[in-house]
Amino acid sequence: MPEPLLRVRGLKKHFPIRRGVVPKVVGYVQAVDGIDLVVAPGQAVGLVGESGCGKTTVGRCILRLMEATAGSIEFDGRVLDGLTRAQMRPLRKRMQIIFQDPFSSLNPRRTVYETLAEPLELHGICQGGDALRAEVRRLLSRVGLDPDYLNRYPHEFSGGQRQRIGIARALAPRPDFIVCDEAVSALDVSVQAQILNLLADLREELGLSYLFIAHDLAVVRHLCDVVAVMYLGRLAELAPTEVLFADPQHPYTRALLSAVPQTRPGQRRVPIQLVGDVPTPIDPPSGCRFHTRCPHAQPSCAEVTPRLREVGPNHLVACDRVEEIALELARNQQLDLDPGLRGD
Repeated sequence: MPEPLLRVRGLKKHFPIRRGVVPKVVGYVQAVDGIDLVVAPGQAVGLVGESGCGKTTVGRCILRLMEATAGSIEFDGRVLDGLTRAQMRPLRKRMQIIFQDPFSSLNPRRTVYETLAEPLELHGICQGGDALRAEVRRLLSRVGLDPDYLNRYPHEFSGGQRQRIGIARALAPRPDFIVCDEAVSALDVSVQAQILNLLADLREELGLSYLFIAHDLAVVRHLCDVVAVMYLGRLAELAPTEVLFADPQHPYTRALLSAVPQTRPGQRRVPIQLVGDVPTPIDPPSGCRFHTRCPHAQPSCAEVTPRLREVGPNHLVACDRVEEIALELARNQQLDLDPGLRGD
């Protein structure tokens, strides 16, 4: 196996809550509470979960757009913790982000040329003149836009075109790793497919690595090699994409997948209804954070915090009752197929 391009160990991000006339810390929002993640060169890793589970915070901490509370982040063998802005600048050239909202991520007072020229000049790739203009035109062409659009402003483009400009901006410094933060969630379905195909082509041609943050599992399945499922600041399950979709082990992952619409004839999946609401990250449940909504929870689940453990090749699950739940589900399925086994 090649050395990881990115390695995250024990990442935490807690936001302080301050109240009072003289602001005083009265608690913390535990947005991310101990995440381990690895991204190999050329690999696309999906990070999925409900809104508010901490996905975007993970991506921003990795890029040092916000400082982590605890944990370690290594990029290409170099520890990023504690690096100054000057020390981070050569690495920022290799680490970029595509933001969620193409409507607000572009400066409305800058033309496309000015938006794309800035990172090229900042990182010393081109320094003005015809070479800079030619590189901007090449970037626009690469993401499927007319190079003659370079003097237009963001309001003159559709949502999909704006997101293509955002992708071109991320590609400008020729990065190795890109965080795609809900990069297609604000777009129409037909436009989503175009952007996903573009990202897949760019990955294949340029050897890019992605951390693809999303809540749409169908989108993640199309693009990613590995999927990590988050719940309330922690990882619930991590596995190769096809393994996760074919054989989910964590009850939360099963519930997420049961809600994905089936497109193939003959496929039928009964949605799993989770009871209650997502607990607050200010005061998360003890033990397993999912136990308050888990249909298989036992009293011990509220006492012991499960750690990620391997249940198959590269398949990690944060649940201590995986085997018991699998037997329970198999028995229930058998009873459904043969009601006579119920004994009633």
